[in-house]
Amino acid sequence: MSKYIVGIDIGGTKVKFGVLSIEGEILDKWEIDTDLNDNGAYIIEEVWSSILHHRLLTDPGSILGIGVGAPGFVDAQTGNVYEAVNIGWKDFELGEILREKCKLPVYVENDANIAALGENWRGAGNQANDLIVVTLGTGVGGGIIANGEILQGDNGTAGEIGHIVIDPQGYACNCGRTGCLDTVASATGIVRQALEELAHHPTGKLAVLYAEQGSLSTKDVFKLAEEGDQSCIRVIARITDMLGIALANAAAIINPSKILIGGGLSQAGSWFLTDIRAAFIKHSLARIGEITQIEYAQLGNDAGIIGAAYLVRKHLAIE
Repeated sequence: MSKYIVGIDIGGTKVKFGVLSIEGEILDKWEIDTDLNDNGAYIIEEVWSSILHHRLLTDPGSILGIGVGAPGFVDAQTGNVYEAVNIGWKDFELGEILREKCKLPVYVENDANIAALGENWRGAGNQANDLIVVTLGTGVGGGIIANGEILQGDNGTAGEIGHIVIDPQGYACNCGRTGCLDTVASATGIVRQALEELAHHPTGKLAVLYAEQGSLSTKDVFKLAEEGDQSCIRVIARITDMLGIALANAAAIINPSKILIGGGLSQAGSWFLTDIRAAFIKHSLARIGEITQIEYAQLGNDAGIIGAAYLVRKHLAIE
């Protein structure tokens, strides 16, 4: 009988699944909608049902183990999710509930951490010993690998790069503080800054586009910046500078060989990465800046399910 690892990446909109070989090859993948009813009370039941109905997994004996990435603050030792605001979980015993249901080894990590593990195992990290992965999307996520191990911290809150304060006089953050990187470099932050530019400079391509659409997206801002719109160029310049500051500060702590940029904004193009590199070098210690490679992540939406599978491989000491 063939043996498989199941990787699961739980998000606020979709739950992604992967059936993987022990070498990390994706044999099949699929997704279901995340059921947010009753504060996510039915998610685990639907996850297990989806696994059992998959053509490769009708016999639970074929599953070596299940790795799960979950949003929010996660205790990897217990598998508990202290809080996942987008789902509604609070003090949710994810690992224990799923273990009880499937009678299989289950390992749980924060979703940004499993993305980092996936990128390092099968992606652009190339099994680096010291690595920072930053995801730029609706929010700013981060995962840090130090001395070959994912950095978790005392209560599972390590690697929250999106909550490095880069402007104490800046925008209010959902975490309750002010000036976090998340408020500037996330998709939400980018659009907010573009609208502020529009208010101060109500002419040019940005103003025309906004008048036509009645809204703006990050794609609009990057496209107009490429076309030379000065308002959008200023927004992107501020983003890359703030990213440079945050990444330089994080790099000063772990001295990584690589920093990987993932998430939706990693589709912006090579010039965006070039600008981030320049800002990083500007703000970092010379000895760190000269050796740290900054690249785009490679695995896209598959990073989470691959990293979740790696959790199983590592814990079961599969060679």
